[in-house]
Amino acid sequence: MLQWGRRTAGLSIEIAAKKAKVKPEQLASWEAGNDYPTIAQMERLAEVYKRPLAVFYLPAPPRDFMVMKDFRRLPQKAAGPMSPQLTYAIRRAHERREIALDLFEDLGSLPPVIDVRASLDEAPSAVAKRIREYLGVTFDAQTQWRQPYDPFNNWRARIEEKGILVFQANNVSLDEMRGFSISENRLPVIVVNTKDTPNGRTFTMLHEFCHLMLRLSGICDLDDDSARPPEEQRVEVFCNMVAGEVLVPMTHLLAHSIVQRHKGTNWTEEELSVIARDFGASREVVLRRLLIAERTTRAVYEQKRKEFAAEYETSRAARREGFVPPATKALSSLGKSFTRLVLQNYYQDRISLRDVSDFLGVKVKHVSKIEEAAW
Repeated sequence: MLQWGRRTAGLSIEIAAKKAKVKPEQLASWEAGNDYPTIAQMERLAEVYKRPLAVFYLPAPPRDFMVMKDFRRLPQKAAGPMSPQLTYAIRRAHERREIALDLFEDLGSLPPVIDVRASLDEAPSAVAKRIREYLGVTFDAQTQWRQPYDPFNNWRARIEEKGILVFQANNVSLDEMRGFSISENRLPVIVVNTKDTPNGRTFTMLHEFCHLMLRLSGICDLDDDSARPPEEQRVEVFCNMVAGEVLVPMTHLLAHSIVQRHKGTNWTEEELSVIARDFGASREVVLRRLLIAERTTRAVYEQKRKEFAAEYETSRAARREGFVPPATKALSSLGKSFTRLVLQNYYQDRISLRDVSDFLGVKVKHVSKIEEAAW
C-alpha cells in the first residue's frame, strides 16, 4: 500500500522520503514490509501522498484512474513524465467527479447526458456553430464581455449549465499543462490552469470542449506543427480550428471595421489588441484566424508568435501572485456548478457542514463566504 501511495503520487523514493522527513532507506524498508512506520509517520506519508490515512489500512489498493495522456502543453515544450503536481490535479479531477455523481444520487437525480457530438470529418465551422448554439452564446452577447475575465467566466458558466464540470488547477506548471479533459456521457470534466492568461484559459476550455464532443483522446497543445502521430495531430489541429472559430467566427472577423479598412499583410499591436478585445480572444488567436483568411502571411504570423511568447514569458517572470481569500480561491477552482451541488446537499441535510468543508477544501469558517458568492 505504501508503494502504491507513492507511485500514484508520482514521487520517487528519494523525494517522498525527503518530504516525509525520513531516510530513503527507511521508506524503502517500510515498502518492502521489513519494518513499519509509526502512526505519526503514517500520517506524514498520507499528507505527502495526499491520501486519507484510512486508505493505507485497506487489504489492497483501490482501483485508481487510468493515467491521463490527454492534456495541453505550451507550444514547443517537451513531453516527459508527469510531475506529482499534475498527477494530483488529474486524480483530484476524477475524485471530484465521483463526489459529484454521489451527490446527484443523494438528491435522487441524475446529471444530464451530454449528447452533443462532433466528427473529424465535419467542417470546423459547422462544429463551432453547433457549440455556440448548444451553449446559447450569441455574438451580440459576446461583444458585451469587456472586462479581462468576462469571456472566461461567461463561457465557463454556459458550459457548466450543460452539466460539464469545469475546474481550475493552481499548482501545476504552465510549461507542463494548460488543460485536460475527462470524457464521459455524464459529468465530463474540463480542467484549465490558473497560471495561464484568462484568454488562454478560454481557448483551452473550448479546445477541450471539442475533445469531449469527439470522445477522442490525445496529447493536446497549441502547436499545430509538433511531431506527433498523424491521427493525434489531426485531432489537435481540428480542436484548435474549432476553438478559434467559436471565439472568432470568420464572418464576424472579416466584417470587423479594422479588418475592413486594413491594407497589406502586416498588423500593428494596436490593431490586433483592439480586435482581440472585441472578440474576447488573444492576439495570437486573432492573428491565426487572419492567417487562415489569407489576410496575413505565415512569416508574419510566426514572427508575431515569437514576440507574443517572449512578451508572455517576461510578464510571467515579473508577475507575483498575491493573497487570494480562501473562499474566492475555492470557488474559482471548483466552479459554481460543483459548489452549488455541494451546498444543495447540505441544505437538504444529506451531508454535514464538515462534509461541505472537506468537499470544498476550505475551513468551516469560510463556507458562508462561499455561499454568498456561489448564487
